[in-house]
Amino acid sequence: MNTSLAIAVAQINPVVGDLAGNSRLILDAMAEAQAGGARLLLTPELSLCGYPPEDLLLRPDFFEACQSAVEALARQTGDMAVIVGLPDFDEYGRYNAAAVLRHGRVVAHCRKQRLPNYEVFDEKRYFDAATEPCVFELDGVRCGLLICADLWGPAPAEGLVRAGAELILAINASPCHLGKQQERYAVARARVAETGLPVLYANMVGGQDELVFDGASFAMQSDSTLAWQAASFESNVTVLNFDAGRWAAAPITPLRSVEDEAYTAMVVGVRDYLGKNGFPGAIIGLSGGIDSALTLAVAVDALGADRVRAVMMPSPYTAQMSLDDAADMARRLGVRYDILPIEPAMKTFQGMLAEQFEGLAEDTTEENLQSRIRGMLLMALSNKTGSIVLTTGNKSEMATGYATLYGDMAGGFAVLKDLYKTLVYRVSRWRNERSEVMPVNIIERPPSAELKPDQVDQDTLPPYEILDAIIEAYMERDESPREIVAQGYDEAIVRRTVTMLKRNEYKRRQAPVGIRLTRRGFGRDWRYPITARYQDPY
Repeated sequence: MNTSLAIAVAQINPVVGDLAGNSRLILDAMAEAQAGGARLLLTPELSLCGYPPEDLLLRPDFFEACQSAVEALARQTGDMAVIVGLPDFDEYGRYNAAAVLRHGRVVAHCRKQRLPNYEVFDEKRYFDAATEPCVFELDGVRCGLLICADLWGPAPAEGLVRAGAELILAINASPCHLGKQQERYAVARARVAETGLPVLYANMVGGQDELVFDGASFAMQSDSTLAWQAASFESNVTVLNFDAGRWAAAPITPLRSVEDEAYTAMVVGVRDYLGKNGFPGAIIGLSGGIDSALTLAVAVDALGADRVRAVMMPSPYTAQMSLDDAADMARRLGVRYDILPIEPAMKTFQGMLAEQFEGLAEDTTEENLQSRIRGMLLMALSNKTGSIVLTTGNKSEMATGYATLYGDMAGGFAVLKDLYKTLVYRVSRWRNERSEVMPVNIIERPPSAELKPDQVDQDTLPPYEILDAIIEAYMERDESPREIVAQGYDEAIVRRTVTMLKRNEYKRRQAPVGIRLTRRGFGRDWRYPITARYQDPY
């Protein structure tokens, strides 16, 4: 009996709802796989409609359109089998499913059994859970098919074993967060240990709103050793040979460093958010500080210098070093660079508000006016040109409210929204090691909003190393303030940080969508009530 099978994995980048375009991606992958001698092609979870379709899945017409599209795809298949992810339905429910296409028709269906309802996932809102294993035979090899979260628990894989599977194929739309690939390896090793079966993990690539899919598909032998590792964040089709229960030797691409992974995810996120939504370019308020510098570098690497515009908007408090560094960086990257001084607008607003503010001391109100003037100018340029404003606030600022509503938070896409300030520095140094696009002053000088004389961030915030560690513990690991203090952090700083984090939820709800990089980012997987009186125990 033949036990050899050539299997192709398609790391493709679909667009949610673009059934025609996604079908073309699958057809192109089919042609490439067939040219490489493949007998079976895997495409990612919900590859036909893109992931996540969100409330499109509440529309019956969407399911019907997907059904028509998969039938049209099936008619273009021949002897090679193709696995396509799509939403499916019958009289009993709606399912996250996959169809096996061959010889011009759908020859098998697989439906997802474990519906994730954590982090960024809310599949129980849309789908019903299936219970039956999916095993099909091709060229004498019995293939068991799992859909994403089905691999993350033992029961679905055990069902494949009982149904006689010799190989586990897992199709995925697994968004990245920093370090996630090691978690995937651990899950695959657990299933291999339980079942004794080798695993092929096929994942999606590309950006979809705040999510970025990193691909990083891989194959694992039945002894839990890695047999193949695809490059991450790249669309590709790879043909692997499975023979006598083992994967033939294949390239193993080294995993990226944390800094590389974060930077590349941001580049992909910006490229696909603008590209898939049709924005002609990006506008960035360049301040001479590290956050806007990193945002500019990401934008240029994602879009090209000709589609990026930097605008410096100095106030009387802007240091000459900031002006020089911003101009220098714009020159190094070759972007259009404009200077729009905001002092005339500051004086106008001060005059307009003089009577209202009479007898009141200056405070953050006047500082915030500067930020809001800048936001207004950037949005005017955006309206006039059609280019989107990329905001520059990082996760540390989003957590503590160290950002101005309708000011530096104004814009369409938040590139650094889930990148802690400490990581901003690490990633910036990593990028500069590739080519020095940022003047060294930007990385080495103390961070400052430059909204009043001699201002630095640490006037009002704890050191970022301490601040970020507290935010990560409280927000991402759900540790209590009492537990954080027990780790050696000053109680007063912990209290203040947690208070700032809670108090500024109303701001974050009004912030633009931004790229998710950590296990828990502000957005889809952080749903803290704005109005709440719960007090954490200390």
